[in-house]
Amino acid sequence: MNTSIAPTAASRGPATHDVRDQIVVAATEHFSHYGYEKTTVSDLAKAIGFSKAYVYKFFESKQAIGEMICANCLAKIEQEILQAIEGVDPPAEKLRKLFRASVEASQRLFFQDRKLYEIAESAAAERWQSVLAYEERLRALLQQILQQGRECGDFERKTPLDEATNAVYLVLRPYLNPLLLQHSLDYTEQAPALLSSLVLRSLST
Repeated sequence: MNTSIAPTAASRGPATHDVRDQIVVAATEHFSHYGYEKTTVSDLAKAIGFSKAYVYKFFESKQAIGEMICANCLAKIEQEILQAIEGVDPPAEKLRKLFRASVEASQRLFFQDRKLYEIAESAAAERWQSVLAYEERLRALLQQILQQGRECGDFERKTPLDEATNAVYLVLRPYLNPLLLQHSLDYTEQAPALLSSLVLRSLST
């Protein structure tokens, strides 16, 4: 399975990846301390030791830096999901593990770094490209599992595949979307098992 993450941030200037990476690493640390919304590019440039103009050579805006940080966070969540389902053959069990891994990884981000979580909230509210790309990859993964279940006779085939995929995604969405997760934290322990069981009963032949 292809796990590569395509860059989504709008960057420009010299293709000096080490400098861009240095800016992203420093920005991640700075946002962790002071928050995303309250930090300007000038604040960030001063903290890193660069001029604001120099930062703009590599990133066209603060959001572009945030996009890169967001993409990195989402890539970690996605990698956890892929590792959880790796080597799991029964589609039903694969779906259960996907639910569990998705909720646990999102919850970990929420509790471990609240300042960085602000970036995730902005990204979700403003529908950043990094978020849209992540959602599409997750839908594609769900569709792949549903297709496997249909091919082996475990899942029903009457519902159009894209409709079933979107329905399953919407069940999972409150535990993936940062704007919704904060209202669902009281249920994160039991939600993966209960929701995946409900979904699997609806998918059964």
